[in-house]
Amino acid sequence: MEIFKWGKNMKRKTIGIAFILTLIILVLIFIYLTIFSQNVQEKEKVTMEKDIDDRISPLTNQGLTVEILRIRHRGILDEIFKMTYSWKDPPKFYWITNMDGKECNSLGNIGYGSSGLYNEWDTMLKDCRVNYKVEDEQKTSDVIITIMEQEQKGLLFKKTQDVLKEKIQVTYNYKTGRWDGDDYFKDCDGYGHFLGESVEIWFNIYQSDYDHDGISHWTEVNILGTDPMVDDSKLDPDNDGVPTSWEWKWGYDPHTWDDHRNLDPDMDGIENIEEYKMEKWFANPYQPDIYIETDGMQKKNLFDLPHIFHEDSQQMIIERFAQHGINVYIDDGWPDGPINGGGEMLPFIDKIDEVIGGQIASFYQHNFPDERKGIFRYVVIANKLGWNTPCEYNKYDTILVFSGRKLNFRLFVAVTPRLRSILLAKGVLHELGHSMGLLPYTFPGNDISTPVGTRYPNMPEEEYEKYLDQYHSIMNYNYIYQDRKLFDYSEGSNGVPYDQNDWNHLFLPSFQSDARAYEEPIDETFEDFEVMDDEIFPQLKGWTYNENLTLKHSDKLKSLVYSDLNIDTDFRLLVSNNDDIDRNVRIYASPDINPFPVIQSWILVAEGKIDTVNDDIQLYSFNEKVNEVLDSLK
Repeated sequence: MEIFKWGKNMKRKTIGIAFILTLIILVLIFIYLTIFSQNVQEKEKVTMEKDIDDRISPLTNQGLTVEILRIRHRGILDEIFKMTYSWKDPPKFYWITNMDGKECNSLGNIGYGSSGLYNEWDTMLKDCRVNYKVEDEQKTSDVIITIMEQEQKGLLFKKTQDVLKEKIQVTYNYKTGRWDGDDYFKDCDGYGHFLGESVEIWFNIYQSDYDHDGISHWTEVNILGTDPMVDDSKLDPDNDGVPTSWEWKWGYDPHTWDDHRNLDPDMDGIENIEEYKMEKWFANPYQPDIYIETDGMQKKNLFDLPHIFHEDSQQMIIERFAQHGINVYIDDGWPDGPINGGGEMLPFIDKIDEVIGGQIASFYQHNFPDERKGIFRYVVIANKLGWNTPCEYNKYDTILVFSGRKLNFRLFVAVTPRLRSILLAKGVLHELGHSMGLLPYTFPGNDISTPVGTRYPNMPEEEYEKYLDQYHSIMNYNYIYQDRKLFDYSEGSNGVPYDQNDWNHLFLPSFQSDARAYEEPIDETFEDFEVMDDEIFPQLKGWTYNENLTLKHSDKLKSLVYSDLNIDTDFRLLVSNNDDIDRNVRIYASPDINPFPVIQSWILVAEGKIDTVNDDIQLYSFNEKVNEVLDSLK
């Protein structure tokens, strides 16, 4: 019995000792791993700190350039519909730039007009710039751009007063080469573009830079890993057709191949590689753009009216789209445009045939540069008739609007220069609507007019009259000729079925795709059109549509489309069968702009990487890279 008790006690002591020893060993292992991990982290931090060059401008004297690229006054629509000639007297305004308290203004410096003021609605092609000296290694600068307008006052309007019209305040960061504040990257009106209540401004800010590629020294050595002494606007290390400097500016990884030939995040039909080519003309991959090349026509004789796209008509078009977050750019003779660019005067033709004749097709082939097709719409201001027509395949990218003497006699609506400018702008806005999918076979209110029955013989008279009365849109012919003040697409306030929200049915890339109906010479009305009922989704070899992932990330996907049109958008995620590629997910979007068959298609808006562990979508972010480096310095 005693032996049994002794053995039992020894067993307990042995277990206790073993437990204590095990606990000691575990504690020692924990201490060792903790110390080792800390040492590794410290070593990694030291290594990171050694790799980071936190200098801002070691290769040049530090300076900042503020460019005023364009200023457009937004008051044209208010003035041109007044029964006065105020629209013929453009505003007088000037700009002021201020950097960290140092100020410069355009008065006396721009050389336009005796007073040194801008005296026009739009300063397109009159770029200005100011250089400022900055203290070495300064981290940020506060930049203010102010637009002042000189308004007349007094009993006889002989005195003037300077009135503040717009002020933009931003903070420029010399490390990242970006700015934020009243304007910032991927904001609602575009980076380097500010749409104010009175004035629209395009501007740019950049710092001194040894290799003149626009990328800051700090960003090159710490984020991109590029050489700050080599111009990266001429290099394309990932061979995707777009140089490093453009990819950096717009938030793409310059070392990873992106499908810029198909990427179109703002869904305007201008793919990234075309946005890059149009950079000089304000193209922004995150802001919907419409580009127009316009040619005029020679006068028939001395008494004929000019067949040109009047500047005030252009400004009316530009302003109406600006109110909906769409930028319109019109080449009516850009001095450094391509051969056969805008502003040509075509030979006089009394009446250009739409379908059978070859005159407009000839102009399209020989007066509209090939490199612009698919980017620009081609608008010809001619003598008679007006329409939107295809000149190549079935793409409705050509517009003809008339401005001849016929305007003087059609319901007596264009007997003055002001009314002729308004009617010309209305005609262009109407035909642009067709080029964006607003077509008679998609909505019966398009192209109707009085007397009843001129366009749709089979439509009951009562129904026809309801469309005429309730569809308040420039797409309704009655609002071109009958209502002088309506210059807009409908917002749908009268409700279906006789009204629709035109703005929410626009699809900007429509002009690039074959229409879903062919207009044949034998067709007498739109009811004769044969509409094709098909829809094509991109079929990519080696890629699979993943419906579960699409539904899971639906909220995140909505943030990838940049448009103020408030159109519901459908998404589809295609996942590569090869998980090892850098971009193994492609995100497509298509606007929900029924009724069918509005021209629409699936557009590639983003590429990324799927994390196979939690099915998360990883998109490249320049800001995340910057924050990682900054966190390592703390």
